[in-house]
Amino acid sequence: MNSLLYIIAVVLIILWVLGFFVYSAGGIIHILLVIAVIAILVRVIKGD
Repeated sequence: MNSLLYIIAVVLIILWVLGFFVYSAGGIIHILLVIAVIAILVRVIKGD
């Protein structure tokens, strides 16, 4: 489950970067970024 969370976080960051440069979707892009960063922080804090 932890690896799945990490993969989702990486995908969300990639989508955010693509969305930031290609298409401006307003607040959705920033919400995705926040979710991805939180997922990565949870993984780092747990030490997995």
